[in-house]
Amino acid sequence: MNKELHKEISQIKSLMERSTRYFSLSGWAGILAGIYALIGAYLANDILNGLKVDRVYENGLGYSGSFPSHDILNLLLIAAIVFVFSVATGIITSYISARKSNEKLWSPAAKKMIFNMMIPLSAGGIFAVILIIHGYLGLVAPATLIFYGLSLLSASYYTYSNIKILGIAEIILGLLSSYFVGSGLLFWSIGFGLFHILYGTFMYLKYRK
Repeated sequence: MNKELHKEISQIKSLMERSTRYFSLSGWAGILAGIYALIGAYLANDILNGLKVDRVYENGLGYSGSFPSHDILNLLLIAAIVFVFSVATGIITSYISARKSNEKLWSPAAKKMIFNMMIPLSAGGIFAVILIIHGYLGLVAPATLIFYGLSLLSASYYTYSNIKILGIAEIILGLLSSYFVGSGLLFWSIGFGLFHILYGTFMYLKYRK
């Protein structure tokens, strides 16, 4: 009798979690997003290395001279492509995962997760663009890492709770990056590249999706 009651309670708990949390995220999405980020970092590094050395570096934050508009556009284009590819991959892999588990891709929990994630993510993206336009390149990596970590923490209430670990790690990395300003691209590569690959691998091994 106790076993049957325990089983029923477990089933009710599982149904309640699935109605409030989104569990169709795929580990492959994290792995591929990490690979995209590393490719983007490699391309961005080529652009930064190609900058003229006649600009004076100002307190590690940016360049005192006018920043070439074509370099700004190229950096923004790389960031946009990485973002679009990551989002598209996330949608496709989540759709496949949702079909396998007979769940809805666009469920109420998914809507809440995306809404809560997009608020800090959008603010961070706009802030990063403003920093690039004004030439404060040294603060771009810390800003994007910190805001992304905050977006993961916000989204964790509506999906796997262990995503909080990734969010906290991104925030800590962003704070470290703000101290070691000259190594922003390295921290960015670790946060968006290596951390995503490691977390995606963990998700795949644990949930097999």
